[in-house]
Amino acid sequence: MTQPYYKQVDLENTKKLRELIADLPSFVGTFFRGIDQQTASRTKISYAYDLRIFFQYLKENNPIVARADMKSLTVDLLDQITALDLEEYMEYLKYYTKDGTEYTNSERGIKRKLSCLKTFYNYFYQKEMIRTNPAALVKLPKMHEKAIIRLEADEVSRLLDQVEQGDKLTKGQRAFHEQTKERDLAIMTLLLGTGIRVSECVGLDIGDVDMKEDAILIHRKGGKEAILYFGNEVEEALLPYLAVRKEIEAVEGHENALFLSMQKKRMSVRAVENLVKKYTRTAAPLKKITPHKLRSTYGTSLYKETGDIYLVASVLGHSDVNTTKKHYAAMDEEQRRRARNAVHLRKD
Repeated sequence: MTQPYYKQVDLENTKKLRELIADLPSFVGTFFRGIDQQTASRTKISYAYDLRIFFQYLKENNPIVARADMKSLTVDLLDQITALDLEEYMEYLKYYTKDGTEYTNSERGIKRKLSCLKTFYNYFYQKEMIRTNPAALVKLPKMHEKAIIRLEADEVSRLLDQVEQGDKLTKGQRAFHEQTKERDLAIMTLLLGTGIRVSECVGLDIGDVDMKEDAILIHRKGGKEAILYFGNEVEEALLPYLAVRKEIEAVEGHENALFLSMQKKRMSVRAVENLVKKYTRTAAPLKKITPHKLRSTYGTSLYKETGDIYLVASVLGHSDVNTTKKHYAAMDEEQRRRARNAVHLRKD
């Protein structure tokens, strides 16, 4: 029996994580076993990549590590790293070269890598395997907030019209458009009408769609299940595609997938990202739109309509409502400004 998509992803991530850990010091495996139950598989892979960069940096710049074999390094090494060493590492991350390739990290990238080290050090410190915790002494870089990019109402209309008609696509794209327009419209409408993540979208199985209840069952980060309800516009886009999908015989192992590629396999995250890019180039040419920006567009619309930040957090699957508040703080300010004349002190 074919495994659910999210379990297949977790299995592939587990295999990848083992490959990455194999090139790291042996004691690093203890860390990953310790955080296994409470950490999503994608997050663990991100940690492994970040730790690989950290230990490669030590190998090249720290004389203690330079003379040793990577696998033979012990946890005692962490006690020999100071807060100043970690600050030098943060400076290094801004720009470095590796095997002739140049790498740079933005504030966000540096913050993520330092957050990984904080989690890494904190684990061994709490387990009393090291005496010091220099990562706790290093402040995370200050983030300069960027304006949230989202589609305006007229841009959403132009986008869906373009998905439906395809008249502004290239000649080659229009040839494929005739074969995929029902699928593409269903995907774009679903992303814009529910705010689901692109990974949740490609992970949908046919059985996860309940047209009687106008609902979909999705698998959130960490394997949590959630039921989301959709409106009439999403229903109207899904019905034609479901009729088309019923006639497609998928490749073995992909029989349950809702959205199929031209090769009759489950669509990948990258494929949906490319699909969004293709259509938004004409609908919003001055904006760099990704599936996540469509998610922000939905969140903005939902918040404008309801004014309920907790509902928005729940629908978007944010575990911490502060994450949602951070994204929609500007809208809070707009609402407060509009409310200044809402209360009248004297009757007319």
